[in-house]
Amino acid sequence: MSETENPSRCGFAALIGAPNAGKSTLLNQLVGAKVSIVSRKVQTTRALVRGIALEGAAQIIFVDTPGIFAPKRRLDRAMVTSAWGGAGDADAVCLLVDARKGADEEVEAILEKLPQLKAPRILVLNKIDTIEHEKLLGLAADLNARLPFADTFMISALKGHGVEKFRQKLAAYMPEGPWLYPEDQISDAPLRALAAEITREKMFERLHDELPYQSTVETTMWTDQKDGSARVEQTIFVTRDGQKKIVIGEGGRTIKAIGQAARKEIIEAAEQNIHLFLFVKVRENWGDDPERYREMGLDFPRN
Repeated sequence: MSETENPSRCGFAALIGAPNAGKSTLLNQLVGAKVSIVSRKVQTTRALVRGIALEGAAQIIFVDTPGIFAPKRRLDRAMVTSAWGGAGDADAVCLLVDARKGADEEVEAILEKLPQLKAPRILVLNKIDTIEHEKLLGLAADLNARLPFADTFMISALKGHGVEKFRQKLAAYMPEGPWLYPEDQISDAPLRALAAEITREKMFERLHDELPYQSTVETTMWTDQKDGSARVEQTIFVTRDGQKKIVIGEGGRTIKAIGQAARKEIIEAAEQNIHLFLFVKVRENWGDDPERYREMGLDFPRN
């Protein structure tokens, strides 16, 4: 097969939507591996996470953006700005809508701003297994009547239904050109950053609503050992002493459980044995520290 018959394609597809629409779950399904953390806690994704998938001669670089919502704090503003920035630079913009919630206030706000983007707009209705078929068709018709989309897909990101067809069709939207990443690369996130995100996910899974979403994790050391393993040290930053006690738990049981769950997935991501050491520190008002935003890959809002 010659290049003229099937030229290579490469481009960016932004996944945007309200918090908890299922963007991170969909990204992991599209790529076939964990590259973005998933939590039922809203606004879990903070910065742009890129996952790389191959579809025929096309390399699609999916950009998982933070959920778009009405920002209240400085961190909120940084996340929403990051999301729209990722959408503005994409070759295709995929609006993911939770079919159960339909066109709620957050989706309405996104629909108002979408016409400002030049890239083709694609509607993706997610969680289709949770809604009656007639209601699903009605929702698709309603959203397309408000804002015409180039394509509409109905999927279940969690179960994988419709995801392969979505990826196949999306490949055609990518511009012709050479691939930007090696064939076996599935993310552009540094391993240290992905490891920190995995630990943050496990922390949220364990503590649910006991811990505010402002809590963050940083990989402070990654040292490869002579036996092929790595010593990894991470610090969990919270904003108050009371939160530190919650993360550590009685007799250190909570932080031990978080570490065990995180280590298992970090080993899979790193493809080497990991010795994980977790520390908890109080860092008050870190949401106003520009350095913390740089660590997360976000621009610091000045006002």
